[in-house]
Amino acid sequence: MVADLAPLARVLGLPYFPITPTWPWLGPLGMIPLPSKWRIQFHAPIHVEQHPPEAAADNNLVMALSDEVRDTIQQGIYDNLKRRRGVFL
Repeated sequence: MVADLAPLARVLGLPYFPITPTWPWLGPLGMIPLPSKWRIQFHAPIHVEQHPPEAAADNNLVMALSDEVRDTIQQGIYDNLKRRRGVFL
């Protein structure tokens, strides 16, 4: 999908009106999205129980925890990219 024509979608009673690179040339068939696989990965929880509620005001601690979360998610993305054989396979 390149764009979404929300006003036209509202007029037609659709949730969205996708504009794809092939839409004008292939007609309605060009509006069908290509199939793709999705992978949802859950990581181990980050335990913050050892910190008191007042620790939320400590910017250094908050930044350290957010860096830990960001690094965990980024590593998961890298791992999944290494296992991916193709975009549509």
